[in-house]
Amino acid sequence: MKQDLKILIYPRTARTNKQGQAPLYLRVTINGQRWDYSLKKFIDPKTWDTKNSKIKGNSVEASTINGYLNVIKTQLLNLEISFNLKGELLTLEDIKNHFDNKAETKRMLIPIFKQHNTQIEKLVNKEYAPGTLERYKTTLKHLEDFLQRQYNCKDIPLSKIDHAFIMDFDFYFRSVRNCSNNTTIKYIKNFKKIINYCRANHWITNDPFINYKVKLDKVERIFLSQEEIIAIYEKEFNTDRLNLVRDIFIFSSYTGLAYIDMFNLTKNHIVKGIDRQLWIHTYRQKTSTPTKIPLLQIPLEIIEKYKDHPLCREGKLLPIYSNQKTNEYLKEIASLTGINKELTFHCARHTFATTVTLSNGVPIESVSKMLGHTNITTTQHYARITEQKISHDMQQLKNIMQKKNVI
Repeated sequence: MKQDLKILIYPRTARTNKQGQAPLYLRVTINGQRWDYSLKKFIDPKTWDTKNSKIKGNSVEASTINGYLNVIKTQLLNLEISFNLKGELLTLEDIKNHFDNKAETKRMLIPIFKQHNTQIEKLVNKEYAPGTLERYKTTLKHLEDFLQRQYNCKDIPLSKIDHAFIMDFDFYFRSVRNCSNNTTIKYIKNFKKIINYCRANHWITNDPFINYKVKLDKVERIFLSQEEIIAIYEKEFNTDRLNLVRDIFIFSSYTGLAYIDMFNLTKNHIVKGIDRQLWIHTYRQKTSTPTKIPLLQIPLEIIEKYKDHPLCREGKLLPIYSNQKTNEYLKEIASLTGINKELTFHCARHTFATTVTLSNGVPIESVSKMLGHTNITTTQHYARITEQKISHDMQQLKNIMQKKNVI
């Protein structure tokens, strides 16, 4: 029983992605009926040999994909032969069923997210901070809850993730979880990393985020005034834990170091700088950028104070509680010193950028360098020009203009 079976493999250039790669399609024509099927492989259209339906060259990618295409062609020809031997007519529906049964297992979202988190966990304190892992774990928990509420399921195929999915997930955070705009965007950003990973592996062909347009709300960063710094520094508490946290917070206020970078400090990070004075030389864990900070008198006094602490004898520069405990104790410190601000450890970093350095005339370029930022824009989010600084700068301008008899 003679049949007219035609097999064509071609790159669909109309669907070329941002990387300039086009998806490969199989076109089967039998007895006048045609069916196009995505092979879920992407190639550079310039490397395609149209005449021979294969990738040009002998690269590893060419060999792998060409081998795969040969398998596809062989399967179809063998299918035709088997039907002929049985005296049956091969139909397009038979071919579709064959590919449906042979198609690779659908990739599901949750296992990929869990694998990502496992990889992050193995790199904690190497390339990632513990807090980064916790944020991804929390995002995954919210995702699992969202799937249960929205779709009544525990997982979803990657092929089902589209723009509507992203918008529903965004709405879930804003409504069910009652998250602020910025918190919602941060969770969605974590999720987007997973989607980008899937797209990079060609498990998702379209970008579900392409029309997702959101903007972070401007947030006023909390920092302490000079008077508030002094109030905390001079306050003596009845417990050693509060006195220790006070000292660690003040140390950060005069160095600008983030919690994890302070926690990782050892005595080896104290070196003599270009001015022959003591400096901190370290690398920010978050960005791996170098940080070099000259030590002022107060931080030097704090180092001296704890040099005989058991942890410091073992090499640590300062004894430090966990971030959670530190922030918990800082709330007590704020209450006991009459500071009506939400005091967190990160507030010390903003205080260094704004009150200790910028307000005292340190150029923002120098502040940026000490904070370990890679650009000034990031520093501008940390440092605020205070009214006191504006008043001081304008007074200097007045003095200059008076000397020149301009006014």
